[in-house]
Amino acid sequence: MEGLLPGELMPEIELALVRREERAALDRLIQLYIHDFSELWAGTPRGELLDDGSFFMYPLEPYWDEPERVPLFIRRNGHLAGFALVNAVTHSGREADRNMAEFFVVRKHRRNGIGRTAAQQIFSRYPGLWEVAVVRRNVQAQAFWRGAIGSHPAASDVEEFDLATAAWDGPIIRFRVASGA
Repeated sequence: MEGLLPGELMPEIELALVRREERAALDRLIQLYIHDFSELWAGTPRGELLDDGSFFMYPLEPYWDEPERVPLFIRRNGHLAGFALVNAVTHSGREADRNMAEFFVVRKHRRNGIGRTAAQQIFSRYPGLWEVAVVRRNVQAQAFWRGAIGSHPAASDVEEFDLATAAWDGPIIRFRVASGA
């Protein structure tokens, strides 16, 4: 697999629900995520640093207050490697059981299958009708999601369409993952 050193074993990927008392760690990861994402906002007012040198705070409280929202840490061999935020709020306006609201793997752990493995584990853990929307300018993420969804053995009814509205601009992938996947 790409990114592995000779003799290196496939890393163990673990998903864990983020507990409310772990919010500070998730807040810090989200700051890294927004930093990476901010280059896609070049030429727009979005993503400016606040006076304290941080980015805006992501509204996380609903992830502990609303049962359909799921905050997850991604760990590689026991080390924190990223996060995922899952909810049921779609960009298409169509109903879905799950939506990948945010997904992030720190740079050190990218391009070696960790993100794909984590995404597929999330899809399998939370079966049903999924939606993944990807910002038009994020071409790398588009390729990532097409690959992660397309290679998931239990993904079916895959539909991709493009949406260009004031609320969303980019491709949207909808698919189903069967229970027991």
